[in-house]
Amino acid sequence: MQAIILAGGLGTRLRPTVGDVPKSMAAVGGRPFLEHLLHQLQRAGFDSVVICAGYRADQVTAHLNDGTAYRLAIEISTEEQPMGTGGALKLAEPLLRGDRWLLMNGDSYFDIPLDDLVRHHEAAKARATIALVRVDDAARYGAVSLDDGGAVTAFVEKGTTSGAASINAGLYVIEREVLALIPAGTAVSLERDVLPALIGRGLHGVEFEGFFIDIGVPADYDRAQHSAELGGQPPQA
Repeated sequence: MQAIILAGGLGTRLRPTVGDVPKSMAAVGGRPFLEHLLHQLQRAGFDSVVICAGYRADQVTAHLNDGTAYRLAIEISTEEQPMGTGGALKLAEPLLRGDRWLLMNGDSYFDIPLDDLVRHHEAAKARATIALVRVDDAARYGAVSLDDGGAVTAFVEKGTTSGAASINAGLYVIEREVLALIPAGTAVSLERDVLPALIGRGLHGVEFEGFFIDIGVPADYDRAQHSAELGGQPPQA
């Protein structure tokens, strides 16, 4: 199965800390964050990855080269203008092989058995499956509600909920037919436009336990630097 990484984020909130680099290229544990995702994929047995790059895509291309260093065949789809997560996925369609892919956000890391997520997706005969993680405060992320069978019933917008809840961990299995829902050449959000349109139409979620980090804000970027899972050192007492 091919994997796709959405790595077009601007990293505006991190720029005062990391400089003018794409969010996925911000250094964590002494290496670009994107490398942690590539190593996770390689350990899980993937050998082919498409990276959807946008802002400063030249930095991503120059760093990764052909993927030999990661024992992965890497192809890069480049946005000429911001297309949103859904639009970037649609743009990469000519590079996608097969009818099912693992999709990852390029600014979050969720340490789970990726094959378990695929198995859940297959067992549910889903069109798309979201990996969920429980957090103590969902205000920054928004929440995802499931029915007893694991089908997604609702998305709660970030900023409108608080307290413990299950959130979208930025890790998915999707079927090719999902791409038919995305218009070509248009900026589209996977999270706000595509996934909500799949509620009641084969969208499932499954909650996992595991180390989760989203480096989108400075506080969590700093937390990532001190995480043993990403090669960091614990903060000094």
